[in-house]
Amino acid sequence: MTTLFISDLHLDPSRPAITALFLEFLRGQARQAEALYILGDLFEAWIGDDTPSTAADAVATALRELADAGVPVFFIRGNRDFLVGEDYARRAGMRILPDPCVVPLYGRPVLLQHGDLLCTDDTAYQAFRAQTRDPAFIAQFLAQPLEARIAFAQKARAASQARQSEMKQGDRAQFETVTDVAPDEVAATFRRYGVDTMIHGHTHRPAVHSVQVDDATCTRIVLGDWYEQGSVLQVDASGYRLQALTP
Repeated sequence: MTTLFISDLHLDPSRPAITALFLEFLRGQARQAEALYILGDLFEAWIGDDTPSTAADAVATALRELADAGVPVFFIRGNRDFLVGEDYARRAGMRILPDPCVVPLYGRPVLLQHGDLLCTDDTAYQAFRAQTRDPAFIAQFLAQPLEARIAFAQKARAASQARQSEMKQGDRAQFETVTDVAPDEVAATFRRYGVDTMIHGHTHRPAVHSVQVDDATCTRIVLGDWYEQGSVLQVDASGYRLQALTP
């Protein structure tokens, strides 16, 4: 049996082919899995479980069908969909896990997370993340009318795109460093959780990295995004394999 990991699908009405690819994956390959883990940013934006979206409805139905077929579905919130709540999780038949968390995987503990907590060089983002994850902020935001939440999300998205565009036009090497994981934080995270294997997304840089932490050689596996194609990590007792899915 194989356990599957995906992240950073960023499902959005502007890219219907990717939503169709994901639904095909759920009704095909995923049916043969032991479990499916979604490590954040399933959706491009999420402003509450009352978000009006036919794509989100179709995804919830397909995920529920997968879970009902005997494949457990686990979800870690990402930076784009951290407001996914228990109402949507129930509709989709998936269990929300804390970020980060350690799970047993074929006889060994593995650390799972979305990945943005590792990008500590981006101090502006980390400050924004701390503010928006505050329970008081979340409660106040979700209490607003749907139209106000949509407007806020559009403004925040435009500001983020403008900031990234500005950073790219400056020092490109600095942009790549700031938006990737910080090596010191990676090592500190391995030490903190006492594991030698980590799986995450967020950076959109799919790869398997060997990391030396003190006297131990650790493995950091990065999932790919689904902007142009699908990206799936297959894990079984024999090892790991990153797979690309073509729309």
